[in-house]
Amino acid sequence: MLLYPKSVGYNLFIRKRTPYSMSRILPFQTELRPAIPCVRGNVDYSTFEAELFRIDEILHLSGVENYFVELSTDHWLKKWLEGQPSHSQVVNHQHRSRRALRCILLQRILAESFRKMSRRLAECSLFQWFCGFTALEEVRVPGKSELERFSDWLPVESMNLVLDRLTQAASQKDPLTQVNCIWLANQIELDTVWLDSTCLKANIHFPVDWVLLRDVARTLMKATITIRKHGLKRRMVDPSMFLKQMNQLSIAMTHTGRKPGSKKARKVVLRKMKKLLKLIRDHALRHRDMLDLHWKETDWTRPQAEQVLGPIDSVLGQLDEAVRQAHERIIGGRQVKNQDKILSLYDENIHVIKRGKSGAEVEFGNTLLIVEQAQGYVVDWKLHKDSAESDSKQVKPCAERLDDRIGVGVIKAMIGDRGFASKGNEQFLNEKEIFDGLCPRGVDGLKKRLKGKRFRDAQRRRAQTEGRIGVLQNEFFGRPMRSKGIENRELAVAWSVLTHNLWVLARLKRIEDAEQTARAA
Repeated sequence: MLLYPKSVGYNLFIRKRTPYSMSRILPFQTELRPAIPCVRGNVDYSTFEAELFRIDEILHLSGVENYFVELSTDHWLKKWLEGQPSHSQVVNHQHRSRRALRCILLQRILAESFRKMSRRLAECSLFQWFCGFTALEEVRVPGKSELERFSDWLPVESMNLVLDRLTQAASQKDPLTQVNCIWLANQIELDTVWLDSTCLKANIHFPVDWVLLRDVARTLMKATITIRKHGLKRRMVDPSMFLKQMNQLSIAMTHTGRKPGSKKARKVVLRKMKKLLKLIRDHALRHRDMLDLHWKETDWTRPQAEQVLGPIDSVLGQLDEAVRQAHERIIGGRQVKNQDKILSLYDENIHVIKRGKSGAEVEFGNTLLIVEQAQGYVVDWKLHKDSAESDSKQVKPCAERLDDRIGVGVIKAMIGDRGFASKGNEQFLNEKEIFDGLCPRGVDGLKKRLKGKRFRDAQRRRAQTEGRIGVLQNEFFGRPMRSKGIENRELAVAWSVLTHNLWVLARLKRIEDAEQTARAA
């Protein structure tokens, strides 16, 4: 059952602060669980175990877990077409919702793929305990596909509500006992925030124009091979021969750049690629039409057949544009505008982002804005679907989002680098009575501002925001993030930010048990 403290003051605090009533969580019979083995001799494991215990405690005390279950239940009931689900069906869904939350949090902490995460759940009793899979007789862990379904359990809008619930619990005290509900020695402070933007890199290779043609060939021929394995065949040579020929042409294209007369040689190789692609397209299109008409002759259902038809249609729809793009660059010798380029056949809404940094003049992905407070807790984020405007135009929308998420008048200072500074932002912050900690672009203005201690200290602290972005990218987003499509990438960022914030809170100082009991009394 729920492991909440029996303090009257705490229960009043929860009922007042939680947007949904606790009674919407249906009771269920908990299973008997064996004790977690006590492991000694490894300090790193002991530290990690303590962090998981603390995260489990925060999920209970803050009401985040129950709130997640309530939102998922509401989301699930909206899809219920006829009648009402039974009591057992609701309990089963809420039980799976708890496991979904904990499995994806652990997966983000470990930075594992879904396949490896399933295996590690089977191996480690600590992970089984945290995710709720421990049992006396048989332990059944979710597979790769189930974990992937868990990652799409809630839409990004609901995940942001869960994040706001955690922020609320970490930043406020019980008005009766003056104790933070998750027992932080010092609740997080929201009056000062630091802003910085980065590029959320897409999981693509460097978008050389002729490589797109190789990707087309691989996708179409692999789909053709899959269709033929399931009994639908048209007369053609072995599809793997087309893949071999395309790989040979790709190698030849790579090596032509190192020889005299490389421009002429590249044109010759590209013409061979285009000729080969016509054959590949014709064979793939015939197999695609045959599958669409005769899918009942295979062992697939219609939705399974659609999983094969979808990638074929997507690639065929972009084939002509990919060929035109390669022709313009290699044969025509003309540049293609960034907004007209196909950077990836499998992921839309990816942009060329000019960073101007050493070793990364340009990056490919989406602009991500991160807003953190003094202890490193991320209070706001924004992933831009379209090509992002300059950093200076993100300050006002960010302040408005913070007012909606945290409360009007809570933010007292905003600090950022010189990319966020502008006359308009200076006037906007002054009107809202928010301290302008944005670094001026001019040298004279910077020298003048550095004379103030508050501005100087804020800019010195700003260096930690760069490190915070590095932690998010390397430890929580994935190396690189594997989600494709802007909606999936937004949801992955929401999961990563929630996991990061729980990890940050778990490492903050906690009120000792004796002191907590005395204050609650």
